[in-house]
Amino acid sequence: MHRYVLKRIILLIPVLLGVSMLVYCILDLAPGDAADILAPDDATLEEKEALREELGLNRPVLVRYFEYMWKLLHGDLGESYLSPVSVWSAFTQKAPNTLKLGLASVIFAVGTSLPLGIYAARHRGSWKDAISMILAILGLSMPNFWLGLLLMLLFALRLGWLPSGGADMGLRSLILPTITIGTGMMATLTRTTRSSMLDVIRQDYLRTARAKGVTEEVVIKKHALKNALIPIITIIGTMLGGILGGATLTESVFSWPGVGRLIIDSLNGRDTPVVTGCIIMTTMFFSVVLLAVDLIYAFVDPRIKAQYASKSKKGGEKKDGEKAAEA
Repeated sequence: MHRYVLKRIILLIPVLLGVSMLVYCILDLAPGDAADILAPDDATLEEKEALREELGLNRPVLVRYFEYMWKLLHGDLGESYLSPVSVWSAFTQKAPNTLKLGLASVIFAVGTSLPLGIYAARHRGSWKDAISMILAILGLSMPNFWLGLLLMLLFALRLGWLPSGGADMGLRSLILPTITIGTGMMATLTRTTRSSMLDVIRQDYLRTARAKGVTEEVVIKKHALKNALIPIITIIGTMLGGILGGATLTESVFSWPGVGRLIIDSLNGRDTPVVTGCIIMTTMFFSVVLLAVDLIYAFVDPRIKAQYASKSKKGGEKKDGEKAAEA
């Protein structure tokens, strides 16, 4: 299994190179730059050019990109154009808030979708199943920013129960953005859980368990759900990685001080080092989450673990054969 992990880590290098170059080039094509933001309104053209030269913005984009990547190889994500802090400091200040929001949203989505999806699968074709799927479709069809504004109007402005934005009130500030993000995730996960459960719920080994007198609750929780977890884990891992990459719209709506809002503010200010650094870090995190999901498969399904073991064994036998041939 360690060979597989090492291979995935090596494959992360070209991914980071491609993502960083794409971001850098797209930002260079956008109209304006950081000098336009930093320069006073009454600044002359010569003063703006001098500021561009000071920031290094007058050099070709590929030169700036390779200089940036050289610094990155030495662990330096660069300095922000707009604030006197490093990109690493800016990212680490915002990442815990995004992590908190992401984990809360995933917990909310999993806690609601798994029971609802299992319930719908057990009552397939009934009105209970239909209501569950209608709720899932509603959750999928509502854009995050629209749902967030509705929740804000009801619970913050009308009822006054919860704050409308920010993170100053602890858990209360977390509730509305968590529901906003978690609703869409819950809808997708409910449909996935239902489909996955339907694939296994009528399998022969479950009929055998029922015939032996095992209760339906035990059959569902211990046998059916465990074998239906692979696609569910995939969806959860992908969603978690995506959220930690920055729940941009939701963080903007609720003024949540996370990575997504930092990227938006930096884009508006043409702060290329911050945008590139944040996207590189979130890409790395997303790749690590997907790797962790693949490894979790081995603990959930012994067949996958056996495949990893057989690949490692074949690799070892191949090396031994090559050594013997050389001898």
